[in-house]
This record gives sequence, structure tokens and C-alpha cells, in this order.
Amino acid sequence: MPIIESSIQRERLNKAERAVRAPQISAYRTAVKNFEKAAAGADNLQELFSKTSAAIDKAETKNLIKKNKAARDKARLYKLLKAATSK
Repeated sequence: MPIIESSIQRERLNKAERAVRAPQISAYRTAVKNFEKAAAGADNLQELFSKTSAAIDKAETKNLIKKNKAARDKARLYKLLKAATSK
């Protein structure tokens, strides 16, 4: 347990920020996983891709993930989309 007042405050703020960010990161990861599962045989794959892409963009704008990671994730999902629709 910190003794210095600024350390106590920083710990309190970190806990509050984590409480806000954890569900947002979880929602982003869940959206990506749901799309990857559905890529095997879902019929509404294009709609699911747009929702997942929006979740990635939202995570990027809230600084939960970096810009390059967002671009990389969307590129991977688009590649899955193309592979699934070309079958």
C-alpha cells in the first residue's frame, strides 16, 4: 500500500480508469472473436464484418488499441471475409 498521497491518488485513478476500459476492451475482443467464429459458415457475414469493423474503430478512437493494430485487425478480418465469400 502506498504511503505518499500522490501515489494513493494515482492508484485510485488507475482503478477507476481500468473499471471503465476493461468492458470496452472486452467488447472489442468479443466482436472480433464472434466474427472469426462466424467466418466458417454464417450467411450474414458482410453485416457482421461491418459491426466488427465499427467495434475496432471505436476501440481505436478511445485509445484502447493503437492505429496500426486496428488496421492490422481489420485487414485480417477482411481477408477472412473474402475467403469465406469466395467459397
